[in-house]
Amino acid sequence: MKSAIIGCGGISRTHINAILKTKSEIVALCDIDVIKAQKIKEEFNLNAEIYQDYQKILEKDIDVVHILTPHYLHAEMAYFFLKKNINVLSEKPMGITLNQLKKIEKIAKKSQAQYGVCLQNRYNPTSLWLYNYLKDKKVTYAHADICWHRDEKYYASDYWRGKKKLEGGGVLINQAIHTLDLLQWFFGRPKSVVADINNFSLKDKIEVEDSAMVLFKGEKSSYSIFATNSAKTDLSPIINLKLETGENIILSKDRLIVDNKIIEIEDDINIYGKRCYGNGHEHLISDFYYKIEKKNKFEIDAEEAIVSSKMVLYAYKSRGKIKIIEE
Repeated sequence: MKSAIIGCGGISRTHINAILKTKSEIVALCDIDVIKAQKIKEEFNLNAEIYQDYQKILEKDIDVVHILTPHYLHAEMAYFFLKKNINVLSEKPMGITLNQLKKIEKIAKKSQAQYGVCLQNRYNPTSLWLYNYLKDKKVTYAHADICWHRDEKYYASDYWRGKKKLEGGGVLINQAIHTLDLLQWFFGRPKSVVADINNFSLKDKIEVEDSAMVLFKGEKSSYSIFATNSAKTDLSPIINLKLETGENIILSKDRLIVDNKIIEIEDDINIYGKRCYGNGHEHLISDFYYKIEKKNKFEIDAEEAIVSSKMVLYAYKSRGKIKIIEE
């Protein structure tokens, strides 16, 4: 297959390495900063055309477009290519407004192409083990903690960071959305949300939140999350849950503890019909290409990815009051 990369920032290297492992060809690189795109081309020795205007990459024969741009551009670009029946794999979030989400969900249903979002933590072996383990069990409660470090220098590193209309939000939409996706995947889609959101460390520096405490309630179970990117250093995200049986389970990226016992998980377990290898991004991208080739449905599509994005956007709407999350 022939691929195009839109957005040649840091995450593009992760996508390019994964694409090349699928034996696909990268034929187009697009970035408003041509020098940045040229550096990526030379670094990976790619035989790719460089573009500044993403719409012009249609000059090439493209099978898959990877959207790795600032948040506010994700929905606009995805809509353009899906309308042209070109497969789209987008970085999170799916969009930064409810209207954007609805627009992508609608066009994805009409398009002959596949649409996927990089919520790659589902591909971690620990995540898959827990998902399967919980299938026949009832959860009493679950809570997640996210502690990251994002300082003024980080937000000053690019024009869109920390701007409400461009990034869409702060720690919830940028760092915590992956854990929110795991929470709803494990425990069911929430029906309501109440949130307390604040900016403690960078007042007058950014327009978005650095900390949030959020409670979700659904038909199956309730769960909560505390997220901050004002910590002194990055800590591993943790999900702590208790089952009706009394079992206590703690999940981190690469460790799973059940009643104080570490669960040993083989590295080569199957995920979505493919063997698990490498990091989450690598396996997700491999799976996306595999599903396109086999004409099978990619699981983290618009209908699935919209859930965590809605969780974030309705948390922003809450302002301390219970909000019903509309279907």
